[in-house]
Amino acid sequence: SSRAKSRVCPDSPRGPCPLPSRLVMDDEGENEFVSEQVNEIVKNAITKTLGAAQYNKDRVNAWSTQIVDDTLKELAKLNKPFKYVVTSIIMQKNGTPLHTGLSLYWDTKTDGVTCVQVGTDTMDCITTVFACMI
Repeated sequence: SSRAKSRVCPDSPRGPCPLPSRLVMDDEGENEFVSEQVNEIVKNAITKTLGAAQYNKDRVNAWSTQIVDDTLKELAKLNKPFKYVVTSIIMQKNGTPLHTGLSLYWDTKTDGVTCVQVGTDTMDCITTVFACMI
């Protein structure tokens, strides 16, 4: 059944948002949304792209695009029956807080979402993956 669900990412610069860790599609488990698996893909894309780089406003668009593209490529390799939406925010650390939120109306038994936050000395990256079963 479909129902609305709202979540707010914590202000912490590290760790996933407090969303359901596993949303099961079937009893066999091979076609389920596994947030731990998706989180690893996202963390790898962020680490590969940002590495030890310092914040640079001229590179933020390229970094965001690279993180989203790398994440989508790896998700596609899972060959699971999902359509994916990936968003990525990169913000300079300057003492200003960033608050994000999301609201979803979908089938909580089959669809999933996860949010990964990675911080460096000079910037925070928040990447969200939405997965809708097809």
